[in-house]
Amino acid sequence: MEILQRNIYDFPKYYDLVYGSDWKAEFDFLNGVFAAHSSHPVGNVFEPACGTGRLIYRFARAGFRVGGNDLNRSAIEYCNERLRRAGSTDNAMVGDMTDFNLQQPVDAAFNTINSFRHLNSETLAANHLGCMADAIRKDGLYVLGLHLSPESGETCDSESWSATRGYLTVNSSMWLVERDYESRFERFGMTFDVYTPTRQFQIRDEVAFRTYTAIQIQSLIEQNGRFDIEAVYDFHYDLEQPIELNESIEDVVLVLKRK
Repeated sequence: MEILQRNIYDFPKYYDLVYGSDWKAEFDFLNGVFAAHSSHPVGNVFEPACGTGRLIYRFARAGFRVGGNDLNRSAIEYCNERLRRAGSTDNAMVGDMTDFNLQQPVDAAFNTINSFRHLNSETLAANHLGCMADAIRKDGLYVLGLHLSPESGETCDSESWSATRGYLTVNSSMWLVERDYESRFERFGMTFDVYTPTRQFQIRDEVAFRTYTAIQIQSLIEQNGRFDIEAVYDFHYDLEQPIELNESIEDVVLVLKRK
């Protein structure tokens, strides 16, 4: 098989096929969170690190005003093209999730698939929360999903996904390469095996994440001082089953309310 050593995010069509195929569970969950936890009707939403717009595109189609940013220009171009097809006048922009300003605050924002952990220092993470607090109206919501490092029990160190659309199939794998809890760093290998009617090839990349325990993420939010933890869920996205933030939890979705 042909091997390409490239940035996974430079292939938005393949990325969106793999990670966008299960959009509905997150979309329905977010709508449920807005209904259950927002003090005001939610009409405009923002997604930092929005990538291909797999979620804001669906919100646009549902009649929401949407916006987003991402550092990857290929992903933003892909996102904006689908927003235009949906008839949305809102645009995603190339931008840094740790350094941005919105012209008007939004009712709610979300970042549900670990993108927050790409911020590799406490300073960058704090800057991001500061930007989000400025971007969200008082009593608005920020729904933040991430994998934590449980302090007891085993961790999930590999995952794989597969998706097909028409004659295109993409199989994705991700596995732990290196982890150092003292420096709060972990590195994963990642591949996309791509199958088209005329070509088969593999894209190889590595991604790095900052690690968080339950105590560390709670401390970061408390230090920011502008959000309260309104509720906690896991990646089952079950609104009827909120969970407790504790040392054994690995997958969490934090519903943060802007003070």
